Amino acid sequence: MKYSIKAGAIDKINSECIVLIVWSKGALSDEAKLADKVGNKSIDKIVRTKDFTGKLGETHTIYNPAGLKSKRLLLLGGGEAKKLNPKNAAKMLKAGLQSTYKLNAASVHFALASIEIKNETPLWLYKRLTLESEAASYRYNETKSKKSKTVTTKQISVSPAAGAHRKSLESALKQGSAIGSGINCARHLGNLPGNICTPTYLANQATELGKKHGSLTVKILSEKQMARLNMGSLLSVSAGSAEEAKLIVMEYKGAKADSKPHVLVGKGVTFDTGGISLKPGGAMDEMKFDMCGAASVIGTMSTVAQLKLPINIVGLVGAVENMPSSTATKPGDVVTSMSGKTIEILNTDAEGRLVLCDVLTYAERYKPRSVIDIATLTGAAVATFGSHVNALLSNNDTLAKSLIACGETSLDRAWQLPLWDEYQSLLNSNFADIANIGGPRAGTITAACFLSRFAEKFKWAHLDIAGSAWNSGAQKGATGRPVALLVEYLSKQKA
Repeated sequence: MKYSIKAGAIDKINSECIVLIVWSKGALSDEAKLADKVGNKSIDKIVRTKDFTGKLGETHTIYNPAGLKSKRLLLLGGGEAKKLNPKNAAKMLKAGLQSTYKLNAASVHFALASIEIKNETPLWLYKRLTLESEAASYRYNETKSKKSKTVTTKQISVSPAAGAHRKSLESALKQGSAIGSGINCARHLGNLPGNICTPTYLANQATELGKKHGSLTVKILSEKQMARLNMGSLLSVSAGSAEEAKLIVMEYKGAKADSKPHVLVGKGVTFDTGGISLKPGGAMDEMKFDMCGAASVIGTMSTVAQLKLPINIVGLVGAVENMPSSTATKPGDVVTSMSGKTIEILNTDAEGRLVLCDVLTYAERYKPRSVIDIATLTGAAVATFGSHVNALLSNNDTLAKSLIACGETSLDRAWQLPLWDEYQSLLNSNFADIANIGGPRAGTITAACFLSRFAEKFKWAHLDIAGSAWNSGAQKGATGRPVALLVEYLSKQKA
């Protein structure tokens, strides 16, 4: 998709479809007033019939609108102007884009110059427009014999906001587009079935990304190399699978070589049967989404490479498949992690933390400024937050507060749970340094407590995305979260 700033009065804009905002009860935006004036009150007539009321997200198409060069005019409801906060604005833009994409218009112009967002600048709105545009254009066709129709819109332009610098607006459009592209990358990897998206497939995708961007260096560690590093915890998860585990290392250089990086760690369980602690059959197909943490890291690395952020970032993905077999790890087995700590595996379905702990130890070599791990880790996070919020736990309150703030700005919200010492004793083991589960209560917290034992040497935050990473039911599919949150955070960091 090509995005641009296009100035000029609404009746001079040459585009196949023009989108105008109408507020609740038919109140017209400044651009809609001008279009109504040159169009012999055509919009006012529609509003008076109450066929269109301006309700948030409501749309109405006018063909061959009088007084305009455009073939189509889309009226887009903005709800109450005073209540147009970022969340409502995103909903409005999404509805407008979905409607215009159905119109098969090759070019679309959004007249947003007069639109004001509560507590946000015009740059946020323009950035959000292109993010929503990329997200709305996503179609999954990989494993279908009959392909979904792709979006025919090729160009989207937007009126410049009064007083805003053109270069700043163009930069906002580019940022939103890159974030949307990264979200779609993560969604697509998550949506692929487990027989295609294996650890090797993820490694190959990361390698291709490295070939595309000169600032990104990618290397893949094999099981033999991980064994030499004593990654016994990670390798215990892949022990029952014919698919070889991979440690994917993506190093982005946007600053001087001696500038310490920020590190992202992604859980990449490409399919999770639960291992010997076998999951129930219902909805087990959705365990292909258990690598969405890895997908979000790859999507984020793709975005930062596009945006050329002026910092150093390392993306680490522990990619494994968890299967039951004669060689699989058993409940009661004790393994030794890369850190040297021994782990009693009481439940082989608590495998994500076994992967992450070794990757967190590997991250120590970078002497990172911060480390964020992203994982579909616990059902308890789903029970607590549903699909709306990323569960957040951290050993550094400043880092946690920053992520929460970035979540609000990006509309990819996180909420912090306590990481108190009182919970650590639940992981006690009679036969190892630590057990991999902490009992039936506080599952999200005890999982983070486990990981915290391997994150003592750096500022660390854990995002449990088990509820937010994918949707079930009729809209089943990966969401691409929390790419927007991660990019927002990294964009605010300095070398």
